[in-house]
Amino acid sequence: MTTSPPLARRTDERALAALQREHGPALFGFLLGLTHGDRQRAEDLVQETLVRAWQHPEALASDHDSMRPWLFTVGRRLAIDARRARRSRPSEVTAEVLDRSPEPVDLAERSATELDVRRAVRALRTEHREVLVQVYFRGRSVAEASTELGIPEGTVKSRTHYALRALRTVLPGYGAGADRRTGRGAA
Repeated sequence: MTTSPPLARRTDERALAALQREHGPALFGFLLGLTHGDRQRAEDLVQETLVRAWQHPEALASDHDSMRPWLFTVGRRLAIDARRARRSRPSEVTAEVLDRSPEPVDLAERSATELDVRRAVRALRTEHREVLVQVYFRGRSVAEASTELGIPEGTVKSRTHYALRALRTVLPGYGAGADRRTGRGAA
């Protein structure tokens, strides 16, 4: 019975280490340019290129004067493949982008909140409701609301205070201690 030769010969570790010492810095510089200065990506590509050399000992055994052209070709192809792979999938989102993103809005919850607030405002005394409409819904200053309503600024301030106090009692889940995202109180 004859034994067959192994399917894949492996490159001698010493030869691979010598290859890395001799061509590694130049290969890294070449790949650094292809990755637009991304050191981590260039290092990964150098490592993957050397893995390919280890997996293909026939390339090392060739009669070429230098392995550098072979290594540069393999590295370049790996860089192209990696770039194509990145472009074909959605871009990665960093934590910084997520921190700047607004919280998702629950439209049903928002609509329910608006209905609750409208009912509560309608339940207020007329003079309190008028002040809130001017100051909060129309965005007027105390002085502007005073002029619009024909009452002193101090009266606008006190009516605003009492109107908000009344709303807190009518809308107990929306005041202090409420969940800031939903406006609802804790269960």
